[in-house]
Amino acid sequence: MPRVKGGPQTRQRRKKRLKLAKGQYGGKSRLFRTATESVDKGQAYAYTGRKQRKRDFRQLWIARISAAVRAQGITYSQFMNDLKKANVLLNRKMLSEMAIHDPKGFSNLVSMVNPGATQPAIA
Repeated sequence: MPRVKGGPQTRQRRKKRLKLAKGQYGGKSRLFRTATESVDKGQAYAYTGRKQRKRDFRQLWIARISAAVRAQGITYSQFMNDLKKANVLLNRKMLSEMAIHDPKGFSNLVSMVNPGATQPAIA
């Protein structure tokens, strides 16, 4: 049986990996082994980063909602509990957008689900 070295496939595989390493500094974009290590690490960071982004945005929305409802005189947890009891199916992203772009509508929502909440003084 003849020996097969597989030159074209090897070159193709290495070129693909070096193309992924494009933009790296120094040998990380030119040397196959360091490029491979760099690409593997970068892909791992990209994967965890996609998960982290979801957590970061949820945290941001909660902080915005919390600030908006504290101005109304209640806490975030009370507000979310009242929303759940009132069967209001708005997610945190939309509540956050409402709090920023439509404060009057948001305060109406707060007073609707929690009549004991104080109305802010409009200056």
